[in-house]
Amino acid sequence: MNVAIPTEQKRMQEIAEKVHNGERLTLEDGVFLYQSDDILTIGQLANEVNMRKNGRKVYFIENMSLYFTNVCEAHCAFCNFRKDEGQEGAYTLSGQQMIEYVDQHFHPGVREFHIVGGHNPNVPFQYYVDSLKALKERYPEVTLKAYTAAEIDFFSRISGLSYTEVLQELMKAGLASLTGGGAEILSDHYRKKMKVTKADVSQYLQVHRAAHNLGLKTHTTMLYGSVESKEDRINHMLHIRELQDETNGFLVFIPLSMQPISPKASIKRRNSAFEDLKTIAISRLMLDNFQHIKAYFINIGLQLTQVALAMGANDVHGTMVKERISHAAGALTPEGITRDELIWLVKGAGRIPVERDTLYNEIKVYE
Repeated sequence: MNVAIPTEQKRMQEIAEKVHNGERLTLEDGVFLYQSDDILTIGQLANEVNMRKNGRKVYFIENMSLYFTNVCEAHCAFCNFRKDEGQEGAYTLSGQQMIEYVDQHFHPGVREFHIVGGHNPNVPFQYYVDSLKALKERYPEVTLKAYTAAEIDFFSRISGLSYTEVLQELMKAGLASLTGGGAEILSDHYRKKMKVTKADVSQYLQVHRAAHNLGLKTHTTMLYGSVESKEDRINHMLHIRELQDETNGFLVFIPLSMQPISPKASIKRRNSAFEDLKTIAISRLMLDNFQHIKAYFINIGLQLTQVALAMGANDVHGTMVKERISHAAGALTPEGITRDELIWLVKGAGRIPVERDTLYNEIKVYE
């Protein structure tokens, strides 16, 4: 007697076969995985792919987060970091002021400055160039991973230079890689609804394409958990998968769990642990041309980050030192973490911690 296999189970088996055989998943596959509550199978498949790519190695970096200005012309609905010029709490630091801040918190193990900020129209493009130049002169050994694609688009508008010309000027000042921010959800409908008036979908992708064509390796993100549909999320992944096919310039994909405006916000205002883990696992399955998928502890918490390492993630970001953007939006996690704590976190998940540089060159393996 033949036993009928439930349609959902059969569909999952078909996807599993694709994963086992290294076949590319489709939009429909990704949406199905989001709709499924079989998180263990999804995680197991993601872990299979990750082990094939990276084995038990999990990467981290000693870095510092720097924000030269929080003044911003954009009014994105999800942002609690931005300020208007003259508003209480608004600031724009000179290169020397930033160096004074860094000097207070710097230690010799720091390998990267992660630099993002507001789109401040009250200063010229040269200000942003000089900001990098000042840091590079003071800390020549530290890699500058600076600015989002949306910031590059903004710099292009205020300077009259093309994306390529903007990037070339910043590279002369010491730029080595772009951050992944500004992607949010790559959907024009989403961007209109969430008042994302900075770079649109095409511009975000074009900035990264220009960077890749100049030889810059870059990072990319997805900010999920607000008004977007599951299909929007998968389409977002397909946009960057397609560009990665073309340029192979992305180093890592970073799913960012949306934070509520206030740390006191109800649990119902936050993404569930299921949603966070599922998004990381699905990212690993959909983005077959990405080597690295990051579990961002700042947004999902330290313990969930450990679990994510069994569900497709192989990077836990870095030490950070005073992260501000997610915390301005209500993140409940620490503003930073020590190298020893990161090593403990990774080993506690049964994985091998690997200290890396910005470009994922291995510095030290902690067996």
